[in-house]
Amino acid sequence: MTIRLSWLAAASSAALLSACATMPPPPVAEAPQPAPAPAPSPRPRAQVGTFGFDVSGMDTSVAAGDDFFRYGVGKWVDRTEIPADRSNLTSFAVIGEMAAARTRAIIEDSAKTTAPAGSEAQKIGDYFASFMDEARIEQLGAAPLKPELEAIAAIRTRKDLARVLGGSVRADTDALNATNFVTERIFGVWVAEDLNDTSIYRPYLMQGGLGMPDRQYYLGDSPRFVELRAKYLTHIAVMLKLAGYSDVEARAKRVMALETAIAKAHVSVDESADVAKSNTVWTRAELPKKAPGLDWDTFLAAAGLADQPRFGAWQASAISGVARLAGSQPIQAWQDYLAFHTVERGAPYLAKAFVDEHFAFNGQALSGTPQLRERWKRGVDFTSNAVGEAVGKLYVERHFPPAAKAEAKEMAENVLKAFGQRIDKLDWMTPETKAQARRKLANFRIQVGYPDTWRDYSGLEIVRGDAYGNQFRASLFEYQRNVAKLGKAVDRGEWFMNPQTVNALFAPSQNSITFPAAILEPTFFDPNADAAVNYGAIGGVIGHEVSHGFDDTGALFDENGNLRNWWTAQDMARFRAETKKLADQYSAYEPLPGLHINGQQVLGENIADVAGLATAYDAYILSLKGAAPQTLDGFTADQRFFLGWAQNYRAKFREPSLRRTVVTDVHSPGPWRALTVRNLDAWYPAFDVKPGQKLYLAPADRVKIW
Repeated sequence: MTIRLSWLAAASSAALLSACATMPPPPVAEAPQPAPAPAPSPRPRAQVGTFGFDVSGMDTSVAAGDDFFRYGVGKWVDRTEIPADRSNLTSFAVIGEMAAARTRAIIEDSAKTTAPAGSEAQKIGDYFASFMDEARIEQLGAAPLKPELEAIAAIRTRKDLARVLGGSVRADTDALNATNFVTERIFGVWVAEDLNDTSIYRPYLMQGGLGMPDRQYYLGDSPRFVELRAKYLTHIAVMLKLAGYSDVEARAKRVMALETAIAKAHVSVDESADVAKSNTVWTRAELPKKAPGLDWDTFLAAAGLADQPRFGAWQASAISGVARLAGSQPIQAWQDYLAFHTVERGAPYLAKAFVDEHFAFNGQALSGTPQLRERWKRGVDFTSNAVGEAVGKLYVERHFPPAAKAEAKEMAENVLKAFGQRIDKLDWMTPETKAQARRKLANFRIQVGYPDTWRDYSGLEIVRGDAYGNQFRASLFEYQRNVAKLGKAVDRGEWFMNPQTVNALFAPSQNSITFPAAILEPTFFDPNADAAVNYGAIGGVIGHEVSHGFDDTGALFDENGNLRNWWTAQDMARFRAETKKLADQYSAYEPLPGLHINGQQVLGENIADVAGLATAYDAYILSLKGAAPQTLDGFTADQRFFLGWAQNYRAKFREPSLRRTVVTDVHSPGPWRALTVRNLDAWYPAFDVKPGQKLYLAPADRVKIW
């Protein structure tokens, strides 16, 4: 059954209504409530509302059982305008703006001081100052591109081509630790623990080479994709012309034809996320046999991987397909392709004409974003990407008190305890599999705030006045740092996010969960907020990451992070049947006319949402230690818990951004993640949800995986 909800047009539209008066609280559920406990001692006021939730953002004209997202945050949607420099606005983005402002102050302080040469403060300050020096950047024009473009123009043979292709790869994908499957370089390369033996590092290869987000943009027949292909063709020509090339229309056609051939070799997003299918290892000798066409000796030497005996081939068929194109497509087509992508990658660091054209396609055409972000915001992001942990060290000194770390870690430990109890109570799982699941849970590592050991940037050269060169050296430095891990002892405490990042992570090969300092802020977490709201918000996020260890991918990894089947056949069959119910549930959602969510593509994230929210609820009950939950401002504890979850996923999209999210992302858009609640029994009495309402699920249809 297809589910369309009345708020979708408002949620995806740039048009907004004026703010409305605060709505009254919802009726308290009819079920008998325990007598309220004595009033606690006054505590500092929460930063959002009176107890951590924005009651004024609710739309109680909508029944919770018909549209819980609209009910919980509908007035926020109506009164909120997507900033002109964004394609969407989410709770993550709102907190991200605050983190960016804090980071800006840190970076600008570094830029204003005369720090010792080679110090982290010098690198931070000079990287940012160089990017902000528009006069110098305009003066240089396209000159910074010259060395790379000359190397491309000098290609005469397939060996030359392989050398340039290999020299251009960077550490910009990671299927395991960042669910990042996209790179416009010919292959994604990353170094991580071997899937089958996490005591050693392994280099991985992944499909790449596309300038648009996904193969569907090249091969899809919808009017939107046809329109974007025409705009992309024009964009290629304009960028090449800016770089000084002639005959740009013919060059653009060759680039487009080559990228279309690459797209045909690619596999889909949901297939890319299938770890079992992707667990392909090729020996060094097998590479030219499995993927003929590319001169692998030359490619690997240029990539710094010539001495590696074995490689993970994440999407083996795509790697083979792209390698064949390296051997069959005309050299001229490859030269045009490499020239365009060199210009495209460098455009944000070049003169205004390059920046504007890059944004016209990537920001406006692809995502519907009306306005380029302010330069300082871009500079903060680029600096954080280049020297992220150096910036992060200063960030946590200023903005992450030890008390916040301690409370967040205590919540995480409560969530782990609750998950363990849920394992024990499963009625469909055999004792053998339960014991293995318990062993894995006991081996979880919790990382909160920042890493124990900070990254060393002493080998990175940053030169004031060289914005383009700084980003080139920084990306090469990060790639070489990754390659240098090969042959060394595995660092089980490595972080894959900076402290100033608003996100969280489960790393399957480490069996670890990570919560950077910047996500531990309102509306996700506030030490002064009501515990029920905190558990529904950051508790749900913690539960989500814990549950990733047991989703359709995480469940394939054991307690040491090795890809090993620890399930009985019977239990795995039951697990698959229940996860299919969840995939089908989400495939019924239709965010835009004719565009359904791909339930299989987003399955892992939705398993983590359902199990994570259920676990967070149990953890909240545990945190009460037998005390009766209170009613606050007319809201029961259960209501506050679920509203905390809804507030997590406040979101508003421009139509192109929503479409892109549905097509390419492994996460459901925020409004649909909020609907996870319909799978939890406790949600129904909390909001008096009855049969006949749009979100009502019969008890047998509610997905309960963990």
